[in-house]
Amino acid sequence: MAAIAVSLATSLTSAVVPSSLTSFVFNKLNSAPCLRITFSVSRFSSYRGGGKLMAHSLVRATLGLTQPANIDVPKIALSAKEIDVAEWKGDILAVGVTEKDMTKDDSKRFENSLLKNLDAKLGGHLSEASSEEDFTGKPGQSLVLRVPGHGAKRIGLIGLGKSATNAYAFRNFGEAIAAAAKTAQASNVGIVLASSGSTSNESKLNIASAIASGTVLGTYEDNRYKSDSKKPVLKSVDILGFGTGPELDKKLKYAEDVSSAVIFGKELVNSPANVLTPAVLAEEATKIASTYSDVLSATILNAEQCKELKMGSYLGVAAASDNPPHFIHLCYKPPSGPIKAKLALVGKGLTFDSGGYNIKTGPGCSIELMKFDMGGSAAVLGAAKAIGQVKPPGVEVHFIVAACENMISGTGMRPGDIVTASNGKTIEVNNTDAEGRLTLADALIYACNQGAEKIIDLATLTGACVVALGPSIAGVFTPSDELANEVFSAAEASGEKLWRMPLEESYWESMKSGVADMVNTGGRQGGAITAALFLKQFVDEKVQWMHIDIAGPVWNEKNRTATGFGIQTLVEWVRQHSS
Repeated sequence: MAAIAVSLATSLTSAVVPSSLTSFVFNKLNSAPCLRITFSVSRFSSYRGGGKLMAHSLVRATLGLTQPANIDVPKIALSAKEIDVAEWKGDILAVGVTEKDMTKDDSKRFENSLLKNLDAKLGGHLSEASSEEDFTGKPGQSLVLRVPGHGAKRIGLIGLGKSATNAYAFRNFGEAIAAAAKTAQASNVGIVLASSGSTSNESKLNIASAIASGTVLGTYEDNRYKSDSKKPVLKSVDILGFGTGPELDKKLKYAEDVSSAVIFGKELVNSPANVLTPAVLAEEATKIASTYSDVLSATILNAEQCKELKMGSYLGVAAASDNPPHFIHLCYKPPSGPIKAKLALVGKGLTFDSGGYNIKTGPGCSIELMKFDMGGSAAVLGAAKAIGQVKPPGVEVHFIVAACENMISGTGMRPGDIVTASNGKTIEVNNTDAEGRLTLADALIYACNQGAEKIIDLATLTGACVVALGPSIAGVFTPSDELANEVFSAAEASGEKLWRMPLEESYWESMKSGVADMVNTGGRQGGAITAALFLKQFVDEKVQWMHIDIAGPVWNEKNRTATGFGIQTLVEWVRQHSS
């Protein structure tokens, strides 16, 4: 705990808070009237493999008396084994098959050697069942057979399509395995690919990692807010046919660490705004730093400190809410060795967005989902958790979130108001529902002031980006080809979908104000582009910067739950910068 600097005001008492403490109080001493901020702590979440981690601190009794249940996220043991697949013993042997693997000879027997061997052990039942069920290996297809009397109690064929060549496909394969395991109430699963012989060693490591990650994430269900829920049964996963050794074990451990961070990010986004306030988000960040205090430190700035830093743009958004803003800054420094790169990750942290006076109304406004408007901050804090576990050498990373709510009250920001960012630029607020960029403006300036050489911000920023790219793809905006190449390489390795969008400078004309330096929104046409151009005004020209609009992929509408999007790409990008 000694490595954590929790700063709430210049005149606040400094405090180190033991994890066993259930409440603590900060007093602002040298002012009148006295400002007292009380945090009461309840259990929020747990880290996979690391015991209890998250604890919610609430500035007041939670609206609706809702508290997340204290549910442990079960640990799934990941291991690599090199044995005869037909001899593996367990609940389900899951075999990934392409459409080519399902090719049969004239006698309707498999041509693929692994499938032929399994089918022979089963007396031809596998080939027979695949024909009867019209299983051809297409994506999304699965066939599970009970095979009593053999090593595996069930054998499942999982379709990979015409080919599986990237992390996205193999992660989906892992998720399909998790679904089959849930249906069968399996406690252990063996996973093998029907065809993997010609794959390079590096590719095998990446494939095994993607499959393991997909299986862990597919198994997880966020049941903290349900009165009754079933616990996942899956306890162990054996990766077969990829070899063994310390290199593969390290890769599987990396997949486990990053997956636990994604789960943490999902839990943050899933938590409703009456539970996850700005203060609670700040406490979550502080707890991450305390857990990994050998490499992470935390600074939490209150409204008065932000005022001293002239963050008028951020504070303008926060002004209407009874829940005060909390500016979060975590800093990662490796345990040893020189620092060769300084990076910053900035996340939009609106724990709820009503739209302000331009309130969200009408069909499709999605106001009931605006708890996910802090999805960018969840990605950044999830990445911080993973980086704290992985501890990459040679790189310093700043994790920055300007957390607040966008509400309506007599003290709130009005359409037509002019706010001043911490770099002195003035902004005419022509729409209070374009608030995320106002908070990010001061956060980006702060990131530049930390000496970051490269900055990535993530935000659920515009509906326009969802219209352009749909629900599964994030939009990328950057003037730097070098940074674009780095991040797209990291995204490909992580199985997350990005698409580069134009930064059309001529569109800036629509962002000009007659009375201030700029307005905060330029209208509906090209809305995602003008939003990115707005953010660009607050980044030092010497800094390589990227904006990622995650408004689409932050949420899975089918499952009505968060995705944890962005965390895996960010961690991989940082890892690629480590020495």
